[in-house]
Amino acid sequence: MENSKSVRLIFLIVSMVFFQSCTEKSEVLEIAAKGKSNYEIVYRGDATESQYQSAQLIQDYVFKITGVKLPITDESSQDFEASKIYVGTLNLYVLGEDAISIKTENKNIFISGGSDAATRNAVYAFLENQLGCKWYAPNVEVLPKKSKLVLNAIDYAYKPDITTRTVHSRLFYDNHTYADQQKVTYEAFPNYAPGARVHTFHRFVPEEYYYKTHPEYYALRGDKRLSTQLCLTNEKVLQIVKDSVAMLFKKHPEATVVSVSQDDNQQHCQCEDCSRIDTEEGSPSGTMIRFVNKVAAEFPTKTISTLAYQYTRKPSKTIPLGNVLITLCSIECDRSAPIEEKCKDFADDLKGWGKISSNIRIWDYTTQFTNFLCPFPNLHTLQPNIQLFRDNNAKWVFEQHSNHPSDLFELRSYVTAKLLWNPELDFNDLMIEFTDGYYEEAGVFIKKYIDAIHAKIKEDKDFFLFLYGDPSEAFSSYLNKDLLAEYDDMFKDAIQAVATKPEIVARVKMARLGLDYAILEASRKNISDDFSLTRKGEGGVLEVNPRAKQRLEEFKAICEENNVTLMNEMGFTVKEYYSNYVLALEISQKPNKALGRIVTAITKPKKYANEDPMVLTDGALGGSSFYANWLGFEGNDMAVVLDLGKTKKISSVSLAFLQVTNHIVFLPEIVIYYGSIDGVGYTKIGEVKNRTPLRKNSKVNDIQYFDLDITEKTMRYIKIEAKNTKTPYWHHAAGLPSWIFADEIMVN
Repeated sequence: MENSKSVRLIFLIVSMVFFQSCTEKSEVLEIAAKGKSNYEIVYRGDATESQYQSAQLIQDYVFKITGVKLPITDESSQDFEASKIYVGTLNLYVLGEDAISIKTENKNIFISGGSDAATRNAVYAFLENQLGCKWYAPNVEVLPKKSKLVLNAIDYAYKPDITTRTVHSRLFYDNHTYADQQKVTYEAFPNYAPGARVHTFHRFVPEEYYYKTHPEYYALRGDKRLSTQLCLTNEKVLQIVKDSVAMLFKKHPEATVVSVSQDDNQQHCQCEDCSRIDTEEGSPSGTMIRFVNKVAAEFPTKTISTLAYQYTRKPSKTIPLGNVLITLCSIECDRSAPIEEKCKDFADDLKGWGKISSNIRIWDYTTQFTNFLCPFPNLHTLQPNIQLFRDNNAKWVFEQHSNHPSDLFELRSYVTAKLLWNPELDFNDLMIEFTDGYYEEAGVFIKKYIDAIHAKIKEDKDFFLFLYGDPSEAFSSYLNKDLLAEYDDMFKDAIQAVATKPEIVARVKMARLGLDYAILEASRKNISDDFSLTRKGEGGVLEVNPRAKQRLEEFKAICEENNVTLMNEMGFTVKEYYSNYVLALEISQKPNKALGRIVTAITKPKKYANEDPMVLTDGALGGSSFYANWLGFEGNDMAVVLDLGKTKKISSVSLAFLQVTNHIVFLPEIVIYYGSIDGVGYTKIGEVKNRTPLRKNSKVNDIQYFDLDITEKTMRYIKIEAKNTKTPYWHHAAGLPSWIFADEIMVN
């Protein structure tokens, strides 16, 4: 025991001498040469399992690089003749919990951190920066091979400003080693109690249990209480929430954070008491912070997280308690440029919160949630946005990527993680490092594509790159027909460059998936002869465009090979997309007496498809997003009249409708078809009811065809009425008007 104490003292004395500032750098360190080494890896006698594993990492990677296996020993057994690589947490020097240090002295190397996690980060920084190891994706590492491993003197210390770094990507959640290599968390909400991570009001005070007997617990909107949000000045609500939080901490003693946060809508309480406080505070965040402060005061050793989101984004005057975590969300922002350039209101709100709180978590968004696989040229905004967050007290940043694979998934995951660790990296060098490392000889062409598509969106100063957009919005911009062809050629060159490397070809095709999707959607919209669903075959007969069919089949195959299963956050699957697209191909080649015929709106459409009812007969078929060629009606029934130009014999009529329940887009309750010879007197020819009426568990994203077959009749005019499904009281948007979205009248 005495010997162990003596050795530990030597370890600490050596460390103390080492950490003092010195005027001279030590000589070059020869770690291994000709299959031999004079180095051993030393860990402290009281090392944790994590610290021992960090020592093993160095042993493993030195062996992979040189073929030499360095011995690992604790300080009581070290060989005093050998040079050392010391690995461990040296709290004696007050590094700080997140700080790392890598230094050399007298041919010894000291790798340390202020905690187990920081020590692991220090080891990976050493392996990457000093030994040249690269990890581009799970199980994709590039290592140098050296018969002689020589290092120059090292004097490196770093403390990341962003201390909790999360990239919402299954590459990290499903592969903890890769998360460690890139120094990000294993999950989206580390240390949060399960079931209380975000949008928790409805969980604490469920409308199924309380609404009918205690409507006063909920938001007053106009003259009616709605279950959209809670009334934050109701003392009983406060007690229920406190009790719920206490129960969660008791049930999950390992948890340190519970979210007390608004539900995902803007229908907050406007009762007299809540409105008075909001007026005093200058923002609805006033009632929120006063409420959350009261909850947080009950749990001083825990953290209570809340949202600064949509209506609560503007800072309150009341200062949050020290254990209140402000989660500020940038959901509204235009992603075509940095936040400070195109979303100044958010930047101002962030700066405002930064003045009254040092406990800020950023919830940022980096992909298109309505279309995960859509090209989303926002990579140039990642670094300035992360720097903005860092500069305004954000110690915790959650970059909400798609979790599931999306546009340039591996690249986005890698680059975002790197920037969270060090926001000052050279961005272009970082991009080249990844594209060359991961795509090898194809990298130069993929980088060319990335540069080109980003240059085009920068040229279009008026384009609003939205999280809930659609590729069809860009068909006159950075995804126009000529650019799509150019991008496609770049990927052809990329594949040709690695044609003899099937594994790299597969990576390139995965990178091309976003472009494949954009081209499929462009073909659905028939933007050119090349990008169309159909073409004229022999004898002028309409047939499926083989390019579209081939692209669809390859898209499906790439998705299957890479376990890509979801198209968007609403749960619309790749299988559903494929089936719908096959159906669209079938429909597109059917004769349609309505094609190109005049449609007149009786009730007024709103906003989408330029409010032009002719979209219903343009031959372009609506996709899974409401931006994709759908004619929208908000808060009213749909009524349109189709003029076939002359009387014709009709035996079937059909119209498709879209459902996106979280965006208040519902299928109609019923669609009624009428026929007329003169456009004055109409006769009902049939009706089709919604076969899946709206329920809480209704499919979030769906397309349904309201098909009607009839005994053959002669008519010139067809009137179509679709009855709006009203927003139910239990929906998060209760009190708001719902939408109907329709597209493509088919008549035969």
